[in-house]
Amino acid sequence: MRTFSRWMALAVLVGGPAAYAADRNDIELSKLGKPGENSARTGFSTDSDFRAFARTLGAMMTATNLTPPETLGHAGFAVGMELGVVGMPDEVKLPMVRALEGPALVPSIHVRKGLPFSIDVGARVGWLDRSNLFAATGEVKWAVNEGFIPWLPDIGLRAHVTHLLNTRDFHLTAGGLDVNVGKQFPLGGMISLTPYGGIDFVGVAAKSELLGFTPSGATGPLTVAAYEPVNGWDNINTRFYAGGRFIGGALQLGAEVSLSSQGTIQSIEGGPNNRALAPVFAFSTTLGLDF
Repeated sequence: MRTFSRWMALAVLVGGPAAYAADRNDIELSKLGKPGENSARTGFSTDSDFRAFARTLGAMMTATNLTPPETLGHAGFAVGMELGVVGMPDEVKLPMVRALEGPALVPSIHVRKGLPFSIDVGARVGWLDRSNLFAATGEVKWAVNEGFIPWLPDIGLRAHVTHLLNTRDFHLTAGGLDVNVGKQFPLGGMISLTPYGGIDFVGVAAKSELLGFTPSGATGPLTVAAYEPVNGWDNINTRFYAGGRFIGGALQLGAEVSLSSQGTIQSIEGGPNNRALAPVFAFSTTLGLDF
């Protein structure tokens, strides 16, 4: 028994670090620099860089909708495999283990269930390629008009919340409300095509844990600090999107393009909003079943 315990302890010591080894797209938040100082790379305060990173990562996590305004019906159910290809702006410092090469790939699984009164509920779990990061989303959609007035397009309202998972010293939550307009066109039998478009207002909240920073020259005591927290109500992205969905029997295909306008933020803490952030462009596609 004692020998077995020793082998178990050795397995934990050897296997533990490997099990939690960081991948190239994992977050190393300390790469932004010590909070409260100016970044030598960007010329902005490190707290401003933290806010810019949080807003950009929030735009990436919420870059996919892939559903028109119509609902599934109270007995309906849909499941889809999705892939988002998100272009991350070079102007924003991304504190990852290694520099991001090309667009970020975000595969996900999306499940939706229809309810009475033109309501859908859904859940999505996405993964950032070559990382240990996951994003979990919950959503509720209500079709304000769903063919009730024939000459009007379908109109839907969707509320959604996304939370970043599996991070050690960084917490991020994005919540939003979007307005979606579309129209279904029957192509014969059980085949239809639905073009749609909309606007999504997304607030991004983020905070860091206390991080340790070694002084310049590696002399002196280790300092501990956290970045200025980011509040969702004053950190809002505006996402414009358009797409189409094809249904043939139970098979569902879809594609969507989106552009998230990130606006401006403070370049230094307490200063004016004079730092413009580049928009985030995304292309997404889905393949699934609609019952």
